[in-house]
Amino acid sequence: MRRIKEWLSVQLAKNPGRVVLFAILLFNVLFFLLSAVVISNLSLTGTEGMSFLEAAFCTITMILDAGCIQFVISDIGNSGVVIAVVCLGIILIGMIAFTGSVIGYVTNYISNFIEHANEGNRKLRISGHMVILNWNTRASEIVNDLLYCPSRQKVAILVSGRKNEIEKEIEERLSDTISRENEAVHAEAKKLGFLRGLYHWHKNQFKRNVTVIIREGDVFSAKQLRDISLERAKTVIILGNDINDRVCKYELRENQELLSRGNSQTVKTLMQVSDITAADYSDDDQKIIVEVTDDWTLELVDKIIKCKQVEGKCNIVPVRVNKVLGQILSQFSLMPELNLAYKELFSNKGATFYLEDKKVDDDVSYTKELLRTNNHIIPLTSMESQGKWHYYYVGTSEKDIRKVCGPKQSDYSVSLNRDYWMERKNIIILGHNSKCEDIMEGFCAFRAEWNRKECDTEIMEIVVIDEERYLKKMNYYEKYPFVVKKVAANIYDRERICATIEEFVLSHEEDTSILILSDDSVINEEIDANALANLIYVQDIINRKKEENPDFDPASIDVIVEIIDPKHHDIVNSYSVNNVVISNRYISKMITQIGEKEALYDFYNDILTYDTDAENGFESKEIYAKKVSRMFMEIPKKCTAEELIRAVYLASVDERIPLAKRNPTLVLGYVKADGRMVLFGGNQAAIEVELEARDKLIVFSNH
Repeated sequence: MRRIKEWLSVQLAKNPGRVVLFAILLFNVLFFLLSAVVISNLSLTGTEGMSFLEAAFCTITMILDAGCIQFVISDIGNSGVVIAVVCLGIILIGMIAFTGSVIGYVTNYISNFIEHANEGNRKLRISGHMVILNWNTRASEIVNDLLYCPSRQKVAILVSGRKNEIEKEIEERLSDTISRENEAVHAEAKKLGFLRGLYHWHKNQFKRNVTVIIREGDVFSAKQLRDISLERAKTVIILGNDINDRVCKYELRENQELLSRGNSQTVKTLMQVSDITAADYSDDDQKIIVEVTDDWTLELVDKIIKCKQVEGKCNIVPVRVNKVLGQILSQFSLMPELNLAYKELFSNKGATFYLEDKKVDDDVSYTKELLRTNNHIIPLTSMESQGKWHYYYVGTSEKDIRKVCGPKQSDYSVSLNRDYWMERKNIIILGHNSKCEDIMEGFCAFRAEWNRKECDTEIMEIVVIDEERYLKKMNYYEKYPFVVKKVAANIYDRERICATIEEFVLSHEEDTSILILSDDSVINEEIDANALANLIYVQDIINRKKEENPDFDPASIDVIVEIIDPKHHDIVNSYSVNNVVISNRYISKMITQIGEKEALYDFYNDILTYDTDAENGFESKEIYAKKVSRMFMEIPKKCTAEELIRAVYLASVDERIPLAKRNPTLVLGYVKADGRMVLFGGNQAAIEVELEARDKLIVFSNH
């Protein structure tokens, strides 16, 4: 008896539901048997000839349906009181003990099942999906860019909290994209007439092809990671946690300071994830993308890669978030047109980057042959990544690589300016963010490649306007000789800010870029507030100049506004600013693409980094926006994109010119003076090009 009591106590503690269910079933079985015995043995009127099995059947039917009492008491008037009382007692007790208890238990079980499913306590049995661990302001853009993938996508997200908020954020982002894309398709369909428009709408209607499952839990738990089938995932993305939702500014600042030194949570998460993905039971060729914002974390991530990365099993790619964004923002300040080009090239929509496993012995010969036989892609370069050789292209589909269009003869040619050099750049930086050092390093790299050694004049001049404490934090930009002026002013010093901008613009004949940075170290309610205020100041200056001088060209001032929250995009656009940089979107788009093809990361690093050792030649390749009037000796005549791409490349690698003057150049598209951009995707023979002096070509070249 003591052992039975101990066993029952343990079971009640561990599995109370199971014990209750067993007790309910046992009681009802005993009750049915007892009732059947009573009915069959009473031998009263109405039950004289009833066997035990018949009595058991009648007991159950009476409990389930009280009207079935007539099988036992055919005539209530002639039956005895005892049998009637017994039957009614069986019905009442059975309804409570059987029907009520079982239905109550099942209802409670279903409720618990739904509740546990929402909490993520049950294993998710899927494969080939994307896993996102943690959540920040970039995460919804990663999910959103999957809408442009040709096949259906599955995403499992594991977060520590805010599940309902995240679901709402994702739903709003996806719905907005689908609505916007369908509006564009509908507008195109209306121009084609009823039948053709209906067919166009049916064929190109944008549909939701992403299934998102969000779980709340612990990203450090091996069980919960396996519960979202981490070992079967195609891609695992480890994000840094958002800290902008802190209410206390001091708490936020303290967390910013800690994160600037290192992110131990990212390291801990990667250790857990790599332990699972490197195991024998996990799928092959899994990709792990890790966001890294500091050197300490990167160093530890590199050590984990050496210990845990298994060739052909799990490939770990650390993405330097601040460095990449710093390079992008510096490039946009130097060449604002690249913002338009990168929006498309770094996404899964339109013309974008593709690659295939291929080693090419002679890039020039291979590129010439492809330009001769395939007018649906733009061959770029070959590059080694993680011990494998790949060839990179620009196209609208991976299928374009295999297209063969046949050789086409054309005598179209262009005359390149062999002495082309980048124009002097004048930049005003308004505000600050956590990427300031990386932005300045981007400028340093550009200066190393384009500053003329034989000339004392700097290739760029920069003025920084920021609060005193942030200027002090950057040591007043003393190590950057091209920063010619530092002005201490907070957001409320309007007169000082405007006077500095006007003075700088008036003292320079060349075009000026104004980079407005958004402080990413503030709480959510204040995000983008200072950037929007600075935008109002700049726009007011441009409007006043137009009123004072009708001949003033607003295009001579390029305004690049960085915003963090995509919801503010429409506000900025209402101020006629073409170059709105939603910095988080670029990282998100890149992470999405790297998740599909991890070898793209080394390629991105190459095109975003200028040659800092330019004296030994230009080895890395970048994307430039070059003015037509300066790139050519004569403005090219009207042609097709196919003819322009081939003519520029052949002229850039002409064997008749000295090797030092050769600069393999591939045209990716162009930007008109009014801001309209065209990238050469699809059938290049069908794209007509008519360039003007003020237009700019988007080119891929060494220099």
